[in-house]
Amino acid sequence: MEKKHFDKAILVTGGAGFIGSHLVRRLVKVYPDTLVVNMDSLTYAGNLENLTDIEDYPNYRFEKADICDATSVMSILRRYHIDGVIHLAAESHVDRSISDPLDFVRTNVMGTVNMLQCAKNYWESLPEKYTGKLFHHVSTDEVYGALELGNGQMFEETTRYDPHSPYSAAKASSDHFVRAWHDTYGMPTLVTNCSNNYGPNQFPEKLIPLFINNIRNRRPLPVYGKGENIRDWLYVEDHAEALDLVFHNGKAGDTYNIGGCNEWRNIDLVKALVKITDQELGRPEGDSVHLINFVTDRKGHDLRYAIDASKIEHELGWRPRTCFEDGLRATVRWYLDNISWLENVTSGAYADYYKRMYSGR
Repeated sequence: MEKKHFDKAILVTGGAGFIGSHLVRRLVKVYPDTLVVNMDSLTYAGNLENLTDIEDYPNYRFEKADICDATSVMSILRRYHIDGVIHLAAESHVDRSISDPLDFVRTNVMGTVNMLQCAKNYWESLPEKYTGKLFHHVSTDEVYGALELGNGQMFEETTRYDPHSPYSAAKASSDHFVRAWHDTYGMPTLVTNCSNNYGPNQFPEKLIPLFINNIRNRRPLPVYGKGENIRDWLYVEDHAEALDLVFHNGKAGDTYNIGGCNEWRNIDLVKALVKITDQELGRPEGDSVHLINFVTDRKGHDLRYAIDASKIEHELGWRPRTCFEDGLRATVRWYLDNISWLENVTSGAYADYYKRMYSGR
């Protein structure tokens, strides 16, 4: 029994990933009387190096497990007497979903359903049932589809779902299942949908860390189409703060959109990234602009995303704290100061290490 010294126990799935590691770190440090259990299968995007600073905290535990493995999930829920689940584990890269959609269905849909069913079965077996329990599902703004340029519209919690990629379709499906478990079984659930995250520890297949690394190594910067696609960018630590707030103060059965109020065209973002990275590397301004290379657009590439985060602001008092230029510069500095982390992740050496480390379990 692992919970005896703690007021409550929270299970975070995907806690060794990008957003998950920032959330786990925040929960462990802010709530010393809460046991935080990080469950991650340590696939390519899960890296325990993201959490070395808190691995010895007394209220932190790590469990290597797959969200699709019901036996492992039930064992973890029972062993730690889990009161709440914050479910982040997911396949999230659109390009990967286009080349291998079934992997996204397995993880994002079947994995979420398995987590829901295991939590339901465990909590319903307790004398208190669902009292003090919550399943918080972390999703994306991509489930809403795309917005037109120049019309000022934004995604609201009531916006109709219209996913356009296998990734967003799988996430939309998982959102519906979470709400179905609430409506059918009375299980306390809620959903958050966020905009594009950026910051330290992001796996370097995503735009910002990929381009920082490419600028550093003077490699091409492949920009889809003409770079006119627009995204709303959210600093990852601001997102972790919002997730913490929603989990502890949000209303079960509700949805909360979390956005950066910070729209940028891809080409403008890349130019800003080039400018800051060149500065941090001590290169002449504009030295890496020639690396920008326009490539064939992605299939089903949504033109614009923009989040209306007024609900979470009005109901829970959250707003993004980080100015984009400050967050972008801090992100560039982190990657340039952590070259060994970047090279270890890029090479895949860490994944081989985890395979050996956990092969006997």
